[in-house]
Amino acid sequence: MDIDKIIALLPYQKPFLFIDSIDTISEEGITGFYRFKKEESFYKGHFKENPITPGVILTECMAQIGLVCLGIYLLKDKLAQSSKPQIALTSHQMDFYLPVFPNEKVKVISEKETFRFNKLKCKVRMMNEKGELVCRGSISGMLKA
Repeated sequence: MDIDKIIALLPYQKPFLFIDSIDTISEEGITGFYRFKKEESFYKGHFKENPITPGVILTECMAQIGLVCLGIYLLKDKLAQSSKPQIALTSHQMDFYLPVFPNEKVKVISEKETFRFNKLKCKVRMMNEKGELVCRGSISGMLKA
């Protein structure tokens, strides 16, 4: 399954699509990128004088790339007969270390821990353009073709 097909199968659209590209993908993990544009609506109120990307949005970005895109790839054989995957986040745990500012590009790296009975669990981390760790944790979700 090619990368454009994976992105087309995502159940998101702008302004709630937090993926620009996928660099690598395999049965074991995925690496993708997103640049947080300065025009994004959440910057208007978080924080007034010094806008930073909310942690919930960073988590969503990691879930879209690290869980949903990887899950679509892992279900590729079943998706050949189905139109759109169904996805539900079941749990996440994140630790945050650095802020992400408007116009910053981040790299999401996800490693599959388990994929059993359509439940995917991944270790995820986000790096900034300087290669510094922004946040890391684990994300789990249920996927159905």
